[in-house]
Amino acid sequence: MAADEAEKARGKRAALAFAAVALVLGLPLWWKTTETYRASLPYAGISALGSLRFQLTVPVSVVFAKGALPGAQQRRLPFADTQEKESLLNPKTSITSRYETTYRSATVTEQAALATAAVQEADAALLLLQEDSLGALTVYVIPEISPLLPQGVGVYVGKHRSAVMRCPQGPGDVLAAVSARVQQIVQAMSFTTDSITAALSDRVPMDQLGTDTRRPFKSSLGYEITFSLLNPDPKSHDVHWDIEAAVSGYVQPFLDKLGLVANFSVDSQILYYAVLGVSPRFDKASSSFILSALSLPHVINPVEARLGSSATSLYPVLNFLLYVPERVHSPLYIQDKDGAAVGTNAFHSPRWGGIMVYNVDHPAPDKALLPLRVDVDMVRVMEVFLAQLRLLFGISQVPLPEEFLLESPGNKGLTDWELDRLLWTRTVENIATVSTTLTSLAQLLDKIGNIVIKDDVASEVYHAVASAQTAMLELASGHLGSAFQASKEAVISSERAFFDPSLLHLLYFPDDQKFAIYIPLFLPMAVPILLSLVKILREAKQSKKEPTKTD
Repeated sequence: MAADEAEKARGKRAALAFAAVALVLGLPLWWKTTETYRASLPYAGISALGSLRFQLTVPVSVVFAKGALPGAQQRRLPFADTQEKESLLNPKTSITSRYETTYRSATVTEQAALATAAVQEADAALLLLQEDSLGALTVYVIPEISPLLPQGVGVYVGKHRSAVMRCPQGPGDVLAAVSARVQQIVQAMSFTTDSITAALSDRVPMDQLGTDTRRPFKSSLGYEITFSLLNPDPKSHDVHWDIEAAVSGYVQPFLDKLGLVANFSVDSQILYYAVLGVSPRFDKASSSFILSALSLPHVINPVEARLGSSATSLYPVLNFLLYVPERVHSPLYIQDKDGAAVGTNAFHSPRWGGIMVYNVDHPAPDKALLPLRVDVDMVRVMEVFLAQLRLLFGISQVPLPEEFLLESPGNKGLTDWELDRLLWTRTVENIATVSTTLTSLAQLLDKIGNIVIKDDVASEVYHAVASAQTAMLELASGHLGSAFQASKEAVISSERAFFDPSLLHLLYFPDDQKFAIYIPLFLPMAVPILLSLVKILREAKQSKKEPTKTD
């Protein structure tokens, strides 16, 4: 009898020991080893980026040549002036344009440069005297009677970051008239509210955007440019094009200038038997075939299926197609919406590329020796493609008054101030992209609690937030170059964090699948322990109800 009692007591102690070990040691250990690790994120900083208050500061220097100002106003130099203009795009997005203008007299070397015979020579000489600061502009004011500018020209806009203007004459305040004209020049050479609004198209209602907003490519870390020669009739045309020399002479200088903006890769290909997706209409009056403006959208899709570059590219692809029409559809011309022939015989598609139709002069049928050798005039072709390339990057000429003389960018295809205009818009667009990416990431992680947040992912998020904030501060300080670099780093870090493989929630089991895995593991162990505890509780209750025997 005593042995049975001892055995029962030992069983109770063993059951209680197992239960205690399972609850005190096993359960916390299992909980700790199976919990989802989530590093802390700067949610406050991400939330602050949701409200973008841009302040874009443009440093402007106005330099007066000798004799440009009357004596009384010349003595007011030097001085500084600041103008601000705020535009509210929506409750969470605003743009403040700040122009910090300094007025001073020309130095001896600047005066000597302005005394040259040609304004182009003066522009080149003044470049050596200026600080090569991205986003900064310099306006040189010369006397009204100066022979530096051609007759009838009031303002000369050079290839770099400076302009030359005649000093307006009148009985009123000359400095006030100069300030108004300088503001007009700055609007032409720097950003405008419309260009910044277009860069923020994802945050602005469609009714506030212009018709050309969707034409330029979105900001990206890299672009791939593909030149394709389409020869649908190789039996009739033996087409030769020196694309390597053409790219080296026309496109590469332009891309070298844009090297600060993104990375570029260029390739080319020749596609045979690649026809357009529409049949051109024959025009009896001109004995030619016509592609109307309404049929142009249907041209791209069938041709794009043959290109194949966009399917394997990590970056946006710009396609430029040179199409040599079939002999039976030659000559082929493109008409605009008004029915007039397009001078370049080319068209471009927003955020895709451009197509140019290259007609071939065919000899009489009885004298034709097929295939006819065709040597493509690459100068004419690359001029068209380069113009389309500028439009696809949002580099378009602003409307200027007749008295403005705009210097050609030369063989580089891009002036310094046009590069600055692009950097202003790309910096703002990059910051807005980072804000959208990080906000989406924070919402995703907040919604799905079992996604692992590694330390390296959190580090990228912190770096993206810090870089975006730095870019905003640099924009407000007028440091365009450092602002763009900071915005670029913010984009890289935000994309690394957002597309990190560890954030894919499909790699982690939902709760119901966790139960399906853990129940077969814990149930065989938990049932005996629970039953033993229930038995111990029952025996304890029964022992309390039994009366105590007394002698």
